[in-house]
Amino acid sequence: MPALFLDSSAIVKRYVAETGSTWVQAVCDDQDSTIILAEITLAEVAAAFSRIVREGRATSVERQEFLDLFLGDADEEYELARIDKPIVDTAVDLTQRHPLRGYDAVQLAVALSVNEELIELELPVLAFVAADAALLAAAEAEGLGVKDPLRRAGATW
Repeated sequence: MPALFLDSSAIVKRYVAETGSTWVQAVCDDQDSTIILAEITLAEVAAAFSRIVREGRATSVERQEFLDLFLGDADEEYELARIDKPIVDTAVDLTQRHPLRGYDAVQLAVALSVNEELIELELPVLAFVAADAALLAAAEAEGLGVKDPLRRAGATW
């Protein structure tokens, strides 16, 4: 059973049609996959839905539908990884090694922590999924396997 960590740039594609959406939807719909999100992703995705309305790519009604569906899925389908002081400390360190924005560093720190837990349990390593080249480069440099839904558009898992 593959475990995938999706950052906000990836999971938003499950709800809003854009490049990479088909692949993300297929991955999320795969009953054999475990989808892991950082808790902060809830706020990031809500903000992304609002940005999409401001850009004229969705209506306020659609935004609310996206948000309701996402929050329901977060409660029932996704594993939410907590953020604590050691995660924030790791994120601070990551910003010194890689050109990352703050929340991207938090996302990566959470993924690294989850990956350590999987390794300790002798489970398959985590795949880190994002639609952000700098974040993917940092994740790869930190030893995670990465998947970019922008490059996998049309590809299967």
